Amino acid sequence: MDMKIYKKTIELFSHGGRPSYFNITSEVKAAIEASGIEDGLCFVISLHTTCSVFFEEYIHDYTEEGDEYLQADLNDVLEKIVPTHKTSEQYRYPGPRHFEEVFSWPEEKIRSFLPHMQKSECYNADGHLRSTLIGNSVTLDVEKGKLGVGLTGYIYFVDFDCTHERKRHCKIIVFGKCRNEAKCEKCI
Repeated sequence: MDMKIYKKTIELFSHGGRPSYFNITSEVKAAIEASGIEDGLCFVISLHTTCSVFFEEYIHDYTEEGDEYLQADLNDVLEKIVPTHKTSEQYRYPGPRHFEEVFSWPEEKIRSFLPHMQKSECYNADGHLRSTLIGNSVTLDVEKGKLGVGLTGYIYFVDFDCTHERKRHCKIIVFGKCRNEAKCEKCI
């Protein structure tokens, strides 16, 4: 039996100022359903170097800022390991060559990374390091056409770059055997 691949990219909008968490479980389940894949694997991947994807228990309690308690706890732990980037002396990154490269781009491209054209908007070493520690993807089971996880297992996307709001992308790839292989037009 041939294996099929289904891909979908979702857009998310981070708010800046603090890590932006997104529960993307329903989008992942919808992609699995749309794929027509009965048995296989689902890969959920961040396309950005300051963003992570992780699998965690859904929590029913929230902070005043709207973060689930485990997200707030994760923020507290990561702050101890990788403090928020506030000054140019705090981390080696970004170095002089990085600034030289970024500011050599056309203005519209620079503004997509640095809306206010300020060097301090590059103070996101903490976001890069935090996403490196958490990881940029998860691999999940697809069984009988459904996400093969427990009742309280949820999938989260987080943007650790707090310098400003922005549009982010997350790719969902479902790979496996289709329910109706002979008639499947959804797979590529």
